[in-house]
Amino acid sequence: MPDLSLTHLVRPAFSGANAPGTRPPLLILLHGVGSNELSMARHAESFDPRFVVVSARSPIALGARSFAWFHVTFTDAGSQIVAEEAERGWAHVARFVDEAVAAYGADPRRVFLGGFSQGAIMSLATLLTAPEKVAGVVALSGRLLPEVLPHRASDERLRGKPVLIVHGVADEKLGIHLARSARDTLAPLALDLTYRELDVGHSIAPESIAEASAWLSARL
Repeated sequence: MPDLSLTHLVRPAFSGANAPGTRPPLLILLHGVGSNELSMARHAESFDPRFVVVSARSPIALGARSFAWFHVTFTDAGSQIVAEEAERGWAHVARFVDEAVAAYGADPRRVFLGGFSQGAIMSLATLLTAPEKVAGVVALSGRLLPEVLPHRASDERLRGKPVLIVHGVADEKLGIHLARSARDTLAPLALDLTYRELDVGHSIAPESIAEASAWLSARL
């Protein structure tokens, strides 16, 4: 396995899934805070066989097998983050996209990010700040950081970029109001936005994966 800047696991594209001589699409999966790449890698087989699926580990160690893109504290007033870490995090994801494309011979025009919770936060932030590197984003049970908005790309650079937001109405960690706020903030940016609410909590539910997989396949 290539030695890239993020520890990761890979599910290769299935043999014969892509036309001969074509570069495969790439799906990079980003896990939530306190977890690791295994939590996303276990879902890799659910995605289109044409994809090279890379499950990446975030760089900040919180404990044994516990990692994050940025430190966050949950308070009665809401989530408090270390904004400088978050900014470094979305820049690191953008850099890792280039590394993974080169390492696995993927099509740079068909790189999708899929994240859960903090991974969804980073996926949205990367699209908004480096849209040329990302063909689309799946955000499961995440939110949109207000801190990213001053750094976002122009409307023209973002125009037509596909985004899927899937969120559980019973989410006990990041409430459904955060998904609705993200939807309302992103809608005016002329993104190709799809929004789904499911009857689940803060988890990577089978229904969420099914929504994500079907949406991604439709965009290849």
